[in-house]
Amino acid sequence: MWAIIDQYKEKLNLAASHEQRLEDEHAKVSVLQEEREARESVIDSLHREAMMWMDRLTFTLNGSQDLPRLLAKAKVMANVYSAPEEVHGLFDYCQHMIELMSHIIRNC
Repeated sequence: MWAIIDQYKEKLNLAASHEQRLEDEHAKVSVLQEEREARESVIDSLHREAMMWMDRLTFTLNGSQDLPRLLAKAKVMANVYSAPEEVHGLFDYCQHMIELMSHIIRNC
């Protein structure tokens, strides 16, 4: 009789430890799922932010087809009035940015 009781106690202990392992695994899975959902949320947020900036960039370029012409006029004015070197550096930077934006729009 004691042997049967000991056998059931052992089975009960095994079942309890198995249940604890299942609870631990469930907790781990829940944490992993929460982490995945958080990553997906961050990725979605970054994607929306990137699309917003791309839309703004496209709108800026589409609405200002005359940027290169305006920049050329500004360069001529700077040469006429002997603008400081920093102004010419700024114009060179603007030229580079216009070319970069045009390249991005052409390749999107």
